[in-house]
Amino acid sequence: MKAVSDPVSGSGSGQERRDRHPQAALTVNAPQLLLDGTDLEFRRFVHDALAFSSRLQAVRDGFARLIGLTGIQYTILVSIYHLEFEQRVGINTVAEHLHLSGTFVTTETNKLAAAGLVEKTRDADDRRRINLSTTMRARDRLSSLASVQSHINDAHFAPLSPEDFDRLRSVMPQLVASTDRALRLLESVHSLEESLDLANTALLTRAGSREASS
Repeated sequence: MKAVSDPVSGSGSGQERRDRHPQAALTVNAPQLLLDGTDLEFRRFVHDALAFSSRLQAVRDGFARLIGLTGIQYTILVSIYHLEFEQRVGINTVAEHLHLSGTFVTTETNKLAAAGLVEKTRDADDRRRINLSTTMRARDRLSSLASVQSHINDAHFAPLSPEDFDRLRSVMPQLVASTDRALRLLESVHSLEESLDLANTALLTRAGSREASS
């Protein structure tokens, strides 16, 4: 039997609703990201992700202020602190861990060293390599922060079940990598647009010169 829509509630098939209400242009084509032929839920997901990202950075910056650092300085310092228990830590180690450039990490690490929070030493096996480690002053600050930090993080991530956390932590590096690819695609679009603008400008200039000489 054909579905009958309720004129008051607007119920009926998804196709009927789409026929009555034209939808916005799709911002994604991958079928796994479309629900009922629309990207509405994808857009909600992206907007929720943006909201979460801004709040995550605000929490990080709040932690940093408690120990007198900027957000990125705190992130680099706590990364060195945790990584040094597992391996020798160099600039590239931190850069790869945080998905940042080595140049940027070097600049911020120099600030931390100047503040007496990071120590740089020559590697015993490779004299070209500089190893990074946290100083006692840094470890004292991070330890004093941890008691407050743990309660805030518990509240921050309270909705996650063990299964949710396992899934998120496994998919997050993949999303970072796919976002890097998306950024490269976007940069190529910008480069193409700039090239087309230059070409159009050159054509208009030549056309104006011909008109002036005629």
